[in-house]
Amino acid sequence: MSKISQNSTPGVNGISVIHTQAHASGLQQVPQLVPASPGGGGKAVPPSKQSKKSSPMDRNSDEYRQRRERNNMAVKKSRLKSKQKAQDTLQRVNQLKEENERLEAKIKLLTKELSVLKDLFLEHAHNLADNVQPSSTENTTNSDNAEQ
Repeated sequence: MSKISQNSTPGVNGISVIHTQAHASGLQQVPQLVPASPGGGGKAVPPSKQSKKSSPMDRNSDEYRQRRERNNMAVKKSRLKSKQKAQDTLQRVNQLKEENERLEAKIKLLTKELSVLKDLFLEHAHNLADNVQPSSTENTTNSDNAEQ
Protein backbone atom coordinates (compact mmCIF):
# COMPACT_ATOMS: atom_id res chain seq x y z
CA MET A 1 0.00 0.00 0.00
CA SER A 2 1.08 3.56 -0.59
CA LYS A 3 1.28 6.21 2.05
CA ILE A 4 0.12 9.77 1.28
CA SER A 5 1.52 12.69 3.21
CA GLN A 6 0.21 16.25 3.07
CA ASN A 7 2.07 19.47 3.75
CA SER A 8 0.12 22.71 4.02
CA THR A 9 1.75 26.04 3.16
CA PRO A 10 0.04 29.39 3.70
CA GLY A 11 -0.91 31.03 0.44
CA VAL A 12 -2.18 34.39 -0.76
CA ASN A 13 -5.61 35.89 0.06
CA GLY A 14 -6.47 33.33 2.71
CA ILE A 15 -5.88 30.25 0.54
CA SER A 16 -3.51 27.47 1.51
CA VAL A 17 -1.83 25.16 -0.94
CA ILE A 18 -1.74 21.53 0.09
CA HIS A 19 1.10 19.55 -1.41
CA THR A 20 0.53 15.83 -1.48
CA GLN A 21 3.01 13.13 -2.26
CA ALA A 22 2.29 9.51 -2.86
CA HIS A 23 5.06 7.35 -1.41
CA ALA A 24 6.13 4.02 -2.81
CA SER A 25 3.91 4.25 -5.86
CA GLY A 26 5.81 6.89 -7.76
CA LEU A 27 2.63 8.85 -8.47
CA GLN A 28 2.48 12.58 -8.10
CA GLN A 29 -0.69 14.46 -7.37
CA VAL A 30 -1.64 17.98 -8.36
CA PRO A 31 -1.55 20.57 -5.56
CA GLN A 32 -5.01 21.49 -4.24
CA LEU A 33 -6.29 24.90 -3.18
CA VAL A 34 -8.28 25.04 0.04
CA PRO A 35 -9.42 27.98 2.19
CA ALA A 36 -6.92 28.81 4.95
CA SER A 37 -9.59 29.71 7.50
CA PRO A 38 -11.60 26.86 8.99
CA GLY A 39 -14.88 28.75 8.41
CA GLY A 40 -14.29 28.58 4.67
CA GLY A 41 -15.72 31.09 2.23
CA GLY A 42 -15.36 34.75 1.72
CA LYS A 43 -14.53 36.33 -1.60
CA ALA A 44 -10.95 36.95 -2.58
CA VAL A 45 -10.50 40.64 -3.34
CA PRO A 46 -8.23 41.56 -6.25
CA PRO A 47 -5.15 43.55 -5.18
CA SER A 48 -6.21 46.56 -7.26
CA LYS A 49 -9.41 46.98 -5.24
CA GLN A 50 -7.71 46.36 -1.91
CA SER A 51 -5.23 49.20 -2.35
CA LYS A 52 -7.91 51.74 -3.35
CA LYS A 53 -10.00 51.14 -0.24
CA SER A 54 -7.11 50.94 2.18
CA SER A 55 -5.80 54.47 1.53
CA PRO A 56 -8.40 57.25 1.77
CA MET A 57 -7.79 60.23 -0.52
CA ASP A 58 -7.16 63.70 0.69
CA ARG A 59 -10.02 65.91 -0.47
CA ASN A 60 -7.60 68.73 -1.25
CA SER A 61 -5.26 66.63 -3.43
CA ASP A 62 -5.00 67.16 -7.17
CA GLU A 63 -5.71 63.50 -7.84
CA TYR A 64 -8.97 63.70 -5.87
CA ARG A 65 -10.05 66.84 -7.72
CA GLN A 66 -9.25 65.25 -11.08
CA ARG A 67 -11.25 62.14 -10.20
CA ARG A 68 -14.20 64.24 -9.03
CA GLU A 69 -14.07 66.32 -12.20
CA ARG A 70 -13.97 63.22 -14.41
CA ASN A 71 -16.82 61.68 -12.42
CA ASN A 72 -18.92 64.85 -12.67
CA MET A 73 -18.40 64.97 -16.44
CA ALA A 74 -19.35 61.31 -16.74
CA VAL A 75 -22.52 61.92 -14.71
CA LYS A 76 -23.47 64.90 -16.90
CA LYS A 77 -22.87 62.86 -20.03
CA SER A 78 -24.95 59.98 -18.69
CA ARG A 79 -27.83 62.27 -17.72
CA LEU A 80 -27.81 64.01 -21.11
CA LYS A 81 -27.82 60.65 -22.84
CA SER A 82 -30.73 59.50 -20.70
CA LYS A 83 -32.66 62.71 -21.38
CA GLN A 84 -32.03 62.40 -25.14
CA LYS A 85 -33.21 58.80 -25.09
CA ALA A 86 -36.43 59.82 -23.31
CA GLN A 87 -37.04 62.58 -25.88
CA ASP A 88 -36.43 60.16 -28.76
CA THR A 89 -38.83 57.67 -27.22
CA LEU A 90 -41.52 60.33 -26.77
CA GLN A 91 -41.08 61.47 -30.37
CA ARG A 92 -41.39 57.88 -31.59
CA VAL A 93 -44.55 57.38 -29.50
CA ASN A 94 -46.12 60.47 -31.07
CA GLN A 95 -45.20 59.28 -34.59
CA LEU A 96 -46.73 55.88 -33.91
CA LYS A 97 -49.92 57.46 -32.53
CA GLU A 98 -50.30 59.57 -35.68
CA GLU A 99 -49.68 56.56 -37.90
CA ASN A 100 -52.20 54.54 -35.90
CA GLU A 101 -54.85 57.26 -36.33
CA ARG A 102 -54.21 57.37 -40.10
CA LEU A 103 -54.46 53.59 -40.35
CA GLU A 104 -57.69 53.49 -38.34
CA ALA A 105 -59.21 56.15 -40.63
CA LYS A 106 -58.14 54.10 -43.65
CA ILE A 107 -59.74 50.99 -42.12
CA LYS A 108 -63.02 52.85 -41.67
CA LEU A 109 -62.91 54.11 -45.26
CA LEU A 110 -62.14 50.67 -46.68
CA THR A 111 -64.84 49.07 -44.53
CA LYS A 112 -67.43 51.53 -45.93
CA GLU A 113 -66.19 50.87 -49.46
CA LEU A 114 -66.44 47.11 -48.92
CA SER A 115 -70.00 47.50 -47.61
CA VAL A 116 -71.04 49.55 -50.66
CA LEU A 117 -69.45 47.06 -53.04
CA LYS A 118 -71.15 44.13 -51.28
CA ASP A 119 -74.51 45.86 -51.56
CA LEU A 120 -73.93 46.53 -55.27
CA PHE A 121 -72.88 42.95 -55.85
CA LEU A 122 -75.88 41.52 -53.99
CA GLU A 123 -78.24 43.84 -55.86
CA HIS A 124 -76.71 42.84 -59.18
CA ALA A 125 -76.83 39.15 -58.27
CA HIS A 126 -80.48 39.50 -57.21
CA ASN A 127 -81.36 41.19 -60.53
CA LEU A 128 -79.59 38.43 -62.44
CA ALA A 129 -81.44 35.79 -60.44
CA ASP A 130 -84.78 37.50 -61.20
CA ASN A 131 -83.98 37.65 -64.91
CA VAL A 132 -82.76 34.04 -65.12
CA GLN A 133 -85.63 32.38 -63.19
CA PRO A 134 -88.47 33.16 -65.65
CA SER A 135 -86.49 31.94 -68.66
CA SER A 136 -85.56 28.70 -66.90
CA THR A 137 -89.26 28.15 -66.07
CA GLU A 138 -90.15 28.78 -69.70
CA ASN A 139 -87.58 26.24 -70.83
CA THR A 140 -89.08 23.58 -68.58
CA THR A 141 -92.56 24.49 -69.83
CA ASN A 142 -91.41 24.40 -73.43
CA SER A 143 -89.67 21.09 -72.99
CA ASP A 144 -92.78 19.67 -71.33
CA ASN A 145 -94.87 20.85 -74.29
CA ALA A 146 -92.43 19.40 -76.76
CA GLU A 147 -92.75 15.96 -75.20
CA GLN A 148 -96.54 15.90 -75.55
